[in-house]
Amino acid sequence: MITDVEKPVSEETVRRALSEFQIVVDGSQVVLIQQYIKTLLRWNEKLNLTAIRDPLEILYRHFCESMFAAGAIPVDKGRLADIGSGPGFPGIPLKLIRPDLELCLVESNIKKGTFLAEVVRELRLTNTRVLISRYEELGEELTPLDYVCSRAVGEFGPFLEWAGSDRVAAQQVILWVGGRGLEEIRKTKNWEWQEPILIPKSLQRYLLVGKRQEMSA
Repeated sequence: MITDVEKPVSEETVRRALSEFQIVVDGSQVVLIQQYIKTLLRWNEKLNLTAIRDPLEILYRHFCESMFAAGAIPVDKGRLADIGSGPGFPGIPLKLIRPDLELCLVESNIKKGTFLAEVVRELRLTNTRVLISRYEELGEELTPLDYVCSRAVGEFGPFLEWAGSDRVAAQQVILWVGGRGLEEIRKTKNWEWQEPILIPKSLQRYLLVGKRQEMSA
């Protein structure tokens, strides 16, 4: 009997799902997505990496929502740090769709960090590193940063203060947020916020992009 872990998501399914988010991929990128999903499901049997167990839901919620940012913002080249990366979202999908990105995955949980290192090795991702650390303790290890992103920060205030501080000085911050947190985040000082972008297939999930405002002397 073939389990969900062993059964790959078909190429047609991957392409169809991504097309609903205006994302176009080539054959090699499809293979990497399939491989990543299989690895995630296999490790998820022992570690609680994601509460989502269904491969199709993983494809939509984790891959499509992450990759959507690459075209919507857009994210192309530069240095990007994914804070609280967990099992690698949104950082690794963004790297798959934009291979020229220089990526740093920041995760405080050792087991999740070990998984991230394995995915980076299996997918042979270049210019990608894993830092097992609390983000608050990092500074020059990450800089200079063009983008800092997160889907899993619990408190946005301390995170945005850190990202905009002189020791990090991220140029742009990219957040995946629910409707309830939207107005609170947009009131945050020192960031110039763009209009939120509704994520496809979602009622109240948005991409929110902020540009760092230079401190006046």
